[in-house]
Amino acid sequence: MSFSFPVRVYWEDTDAGGIVFYANYLKFFERARTEWLRSLGMEQSRLREATGGMFVVSETAVRYLQPARLDDELLVTATLRNGGRASLIIAQQALHKSSGALLAEGTIRIGWVEASTLRPARIPPIVLDTLTP
Repeated sequence: MSFSFPVRVYWEDTDAGGIVFYANYLKFFERARTEWLRSLGMEQSRLREATGGMFVVSETAVRYLQPARLDDELLVTATLRNGGRASLIIAQQALHKSSGALLAEGTIRIGWVEASTLRPARIPPIVLDTLTP
């Protein structure tokens, strides 16, 4: 199951050359993952309140293929690649909305931790069941 989220490139997203600053793709990916969880009925704040746990990013890998520029409209995707008991690997892409050109792609590993201690924990079954049908 792939989820996509629209993002417009604003002035604050660009560097002195007028293209999206490379680290901002991680922000775009974060927004898409957050909205993906929300679309599945799992708002992160409610998830934390209900379970006492939360997801944290533990690893990223990103490839940059083409630049995005000011005012470009993008589609940012999130697709579960691998689901384990304590972490998930999410594949993500940033695509130019009108041309479909692949601009950046990467994988993000998110781990589950106890919110109060930040110690690793198992992802609650209700969360895993929702994410890994």
